[in-house]
Amino acid sequence: MIDFELHPEIKTSETQRMVYEAARDFAAQYIKPHVMDWDEAQFFPKEIFEKAGALGFMGMLIPETYGGSGMGYHEYVTLIETISMIDPSIGLSIAAHNSLCVNHIYSFGNEEQRLKWLPELCSGKHIGAWGLTEHNTGSDAKGMSTTARKEGEHWVLNGTKNFITHGISGDIAVVIARNGEKGDNRGMTAFVVERGTPGFSAGKKENKLGMRASETAEMVFDQCVIPDENRLGPVGDGFIQSMKILDGGRISIAALSLGTAKGAYRASIAYSKERKQFGKSISSFQGISFKLAEMATEIEAATLMTQKAAEMKNQKLNVTQQGAMAKLYASEVCVKAAGEAVQIHGGYGFTKDFPVEKFYRDSKLCTIGEGTSEIQKLVIARKILE
Repeated sequence: MIDFELHPEIKTSETQRMVYEAARDFAAQYIKPHVMDWDEAQFFPKEIFEKAGALGFMGMLIPETYGGSGMGYHEYVTLIETISMIDPSIGLSIAAHNSLCVNHIYSFGNEEQRLKWLPELCSGKHIGAWGLTEHNTGSDAKGMSTTARKEGEHWVLNGTKNFITHGISGDIAVVIARNGEKGDNRGMTAFVVERGTPGFSAGKKENKLGMRASETAEMVFDQCVIPDENRLGPVGDGFIQSMKILDGGRISIAALSLGTAKGAYRASIAYSKERKQFGKSISSFQGISFKLAEMATEIEAATLMTQKAAEMKNQKLNVTQQGAMAKLYASEVCVKAAGEAVQIHGGYGFTKDFPVEKFYRDSKLCTIGEGTSEIQKLVIARKILE
């Protein structure tokens, strides 16, 4: 995201600036006053997402025909960054809803399915979840155990998904289940499962290090019967679909990483100017100013990589390599920036009285979610060696 406040001279689209201002004001009014209370209680503030939907934030990439905002990836990246500068956990929830659940239905659903589920999701009245990961199959998604068995015009799902954003509160879930042999990338199928369907329940809620206001939990399927009309795309196409969805999802995590890093950086700038030692602001000391210089430079580089991936996505180009690069670099920069922010704050950075403590805890998820840094390197290596 272009920093509109620091660089008003840089020309951006009117819609991008409008999204920034709307997201900034939304975060200031509805998120900032509650950040630490939500974090301490690990409370998922579901009610604010309908307010976000009214502003168009819950269907950013979806055409207006289906209730969405009809915007592009530059505007979407701006949204996730701006929210995440205040609370990365809310940025994560908005990102997962948009780029995983909603985008999967839009990308691979038929017209009837789009019209059935997207309007309520885009409005924020319904929250989306996306189920790929399982207890023993994090990076090894092809080894999943959750099964889908065809019985007449219905499918029967059995198994458990874990680490699912909105696994308890999600109203609509896109679920990938195995209908073939383990390890067969053509042996998995995608389905939409609605909350309230018999046999579909929520399991354990995770007690997390960070991103605590973004709900993470199991989704359990026990003889869960759904109609064939809830199948997204061809039988056996679920894994292929998921990999394409993750390409765009990694741009989301890059944006989340940038927002988190920028939040920590801005807090560090402000604190270093205010904090006095030896009769001077600590920002005047080389040890501190060099940290700030490195943070600014690395955030700028990560921003350019993320904007390139967003532009390629807008142009409908293959973003497997660029999305993985942006996610890898931005997430590692995020962790480093958050760590340096705590160091700049000294002892105060280790307390909950200053925001950098939370940015530090939240940052680590960015190197893990939607593919670890190691998986990103694997994806990048495969692409450059093709």
